[in-house]
Amino acid sequence: MDGWQRAFVLHGRPYSETSLLLDLFTESHGRIRVLAKGARSKRSALKGALQPFTPLLVRWSGRGEVKTLRSAEAVSLALPLSGITLYCGLYVNELLSRVLEQETAFSELFFDYLNCLQTLAAASGSPEPALRRFELAMLGHLGYGVDFLHCAGSGESVSDEMTYSYREEKGFIASMVINQRSFTGRELRALYAREFPDADTLRAAKRFTRMALKPFLGGKPLKSQELFRQFIPKKPPAADPALSD
Repeated sequence: MDGWQRAFVLHGRPYSETSLLLDLFTESHGRIRVLAKGARSKRSALKGALQPFTPLLVRWSGRGEVKTLRSAEAVSLALPLSGITLYCGLYVNELLSRVLEQETAFSELFFDYLNCLQTLAAASGSPEPALRRFELAMLGHLGYGVDFLHCAGSGESVSDEMTYSYREEKGFIASMVINQRSFTGRELRALYAREFPDADTLRAAKRFTRMALKPFLGGKPLKSQELFRQFIPKKPPAADPALSD
């Protein structure tokens, strides 16, 4: 590859005694897998840089599924994620690792990801709005198109007080039935705007993104959610962290 690419490490694991196998999310090439030779050695200049949430400039070579990392430089210090926001960042990284095909460009999603990390790093309140916005943005970039503003049955604009049932590949259809697939018109408008002014719209956004992401994730659970439940004490329902089910 010619030139430098902006990138983040999504996931890494040891490969041999001194090397790392990394999944990178790059600005122009999407998700790629690279072998960082010697990156685990004590003298390696890359050892501290090749960490999640550190903005990087990278170069690589190779035509196979696994490229060879030629050089990498940290653009700045790692974004300061800790506690709940660290687990949220790990969740976002795992989502990208699971749903993005290798070497498929998602340049706009790259900046949605960067914005999500920056918002999490600066968050003074709940991280949930940032996660929901990112999930909705990712679904859009993956081609998961859904009309939040019109009833799929009649074509009429949604009414704030009316209830609509979500149907895969169809959209939202006016319905009197109230269940996990039911959303008010007000909640659908919030999903469209990606703005969640209260707990009801946030819960609705979480319900929708869980349903919409399920086909992309299959039946395999997310490790970040398992870690979250294991290490973060349970909080009252009104303050449940973003990764809980």
